[in-house]
Amino acid sequence: MTPETVDILDPDLYLAGAPHDRFEILRREAPVYWHPEPAGRGFWAITRHDDVARISRDPTAFCSGRGLFIEDFAPGDMRDNPDVMIMMDPPRHGRFRALVTKGFTPRVIQRLEAHVRELVTRLIDEACARGGCDFASDVAGRLPLTVILEMLGVPREDQEQMLDWTMRFFGASDPDYRITPEELNTVLHNMNAYAHGLAEERRRSPKDDMLSLLMAAEVDGEKLSYREFGGFFNLLLTAGHDTTKNLITNGMLALIEHPDQRRRLLDDPSLLPTAIEEMLRFSPPVYYFRRSAVRDTEVRGQRIAAGDKVVLWYVSANRDEAVFRDPHTFDVGRTPNEHLSFGVGPHVCLGLALARLEARVAFEELLRRLPDLELAGPVVRLRSNWVSGVKSMPVRCARRAG
Repeated sequence: MTPETVDILDPDLYLAGAPHDRFEILRREAPVYWHPEPAGRGFWAITRHDDVARISRDPTAFCSGRGLFIEDFAPGDMRDNPDVMIMMDPPRHGRFRALVTKGFTPRVIQRLEAHVRELVTRLIDEACARGGCDFASDVAGRLPLTVILEMLGVPREDQEQMLDWTMRFFGASDPDYRITPEELNTVLHNMNAYAHGLAEERRRSPKDDMLSLLMAAEVDGEKLSYREFGGFFNLLLTAGHDTTKNLITNGMLALIEHPDQRRRLLDDPSLLPTAIEEMLRFSPPVYYFRRSAVRDTEVRGQRIAAGDKVVLWYVSANRDEAVFRDPHTFDVGRTPNEHLSFGVGPHVCLGLALARLEARVAFEELLRRLPDLELAGPVVRLRSNWVSGVKSMPVRCARRAG
């Protein structure tokens, strides 16, 4: 296989996990590679760690506001909403990010630990009572969904609707969730309408939650617009749930598939923080995000024209041989570990402290209570070249610790 024949776009390639052999070819032979699109104008695939990091830190040359996904969407498509913070560029991005940063500081997140542990304990109890469960949906999915909905102030009885919306958003290319662009736009419009229904309730009766914080917020002396408020809600809901679900699911799968590393962690629980960073490196929750060239520029001698799509492949950067020793080895004690799974630069993940807390508490309890958790059936991955999702991961509670 040569760079000219390498395809990293086809979602079917990701059904067995990321196609690391293909990314390795590109890192070695064509780290800045023009990749054709069957129904698009093509894009630059950026696969080395230092290039991904440098471009991420340079919003003046590579902007976010022209699209996050490889695909170009038709005008009016809700997936291409410039009022979603993750698609904003400085200085507007900084002003909007400041509105919610106070809700995600390490001090605020740390206060959630006892409640997160209580939730994890309940989920494990329920799984053990049945002798097993679908780990992806019943444990790894339920925990972050419950936490972010409580932070937002969403009633518990609406959880199933929120879950359905997020799965349709992230699974747009999977046959189990696939819907037309028009149907997906309807989903996103419904999410916006739901958010504004809650907003009206907070306007009448403010509470100590994220939506009340956003209701009171102003940017340049003005309240958030309908689209801006809905964009915040959609971003916090989807990013606060699915990425952490992927981290915990893929992390547990890595421990099951690498029993020597699970034993190492059981013997030395102090390794858990480094183990979580290794889980993030080994299986990043998001494979890529896109930037667009603001002006004509060059990367590694390749001329990139203004307007070209530039795709940052975190999944490849995290296996860069120039940065990581034995990059394809899962090592719970790996240090240093400069993975890019949370991004870098202005768009570094807002909820990284929350994700780390949820993962740490989850694995503390899972390793203590279920040290021999094992697969009870095939792992079914999401058909997606964007997120490292697992649809189903049946497990058996082989032994319950006290």
